[in-house]
Amino acid sequence: MRRADVVDNAHIRPGNVIVGLASYGKATYETEYNGGMGSNGLTSARHDVFAKHYAQQFPESFDHNLPDEVVYCGGKRLTDLTEVDGVDAGRMVLSPTRTYAPVIRRVLDQYRPKIDGMIHCSGGAQTKVLHFIDRLHVVKDNLFRLIHEQSGTDWREMYTVFNMGHRMEIYTDEATAQGIIDIARSFNIDARIIGHCEPCDHAQVTVRSENGEYVY
Repeated sequence: MRRADVVDNAHIRPGNVIVGLASYGKATYETEYNGGMGSNGLTSARHDVFAKHYAQQFPESFDHNLPDEVVYCGGKRLTDLTEVDGVDAGRMVLSPTRTYAPVIRRVLDQYRPKIDGMIHCSGGAQTKVLHFIDRLHVVKDNLFRLIHEQSGTDWREMYTVFNMGHRMEIYTDEATAQGIIDIARSFNIDARIIGHCEPCDHAQVTVRSENGEYVY
């Protein structure tokens, strides 16, 4: 790759819209339904989703220095049914981490000059973009709708820990966005414009959702 073609996020700017690529579903290159959990979130997810029963049955599966209230604090058992037919809670949490490589390759082949930034929403979730912006307000006001997970974690924290339905976002102009959405959907991955960028005198992310408005 030529240095000039590297997407380093330095060009994310006011006027960009944000295309979010869903983290769940079954892409054309996947063999089964994907619950959307990335491998780096597995430890948190299993404690948030599964019941205290597993702490007693498998005491070797967690650090005993952890406070008891964060150890297997959910309500599910591995074999409990989920909203997806044929996928129990255990298989849902253990879904293989989705790679977006086939989608991104095609996006870059067709639209590289129009791509101002790409954020993989891990290690900061919906606030990860704060690592790459300075004077910019990123507004996310059309996120994918998800059921609140089992632990009862505060919604403000949820958006900083979990990808909340999409784990890849692309910053581009509005005219290019539909082409990117069409590419993603050709792989059976849902995609939509989930927000936009505005001028600001500092770096800020605002999440506006049915659960409230949260400023980071």
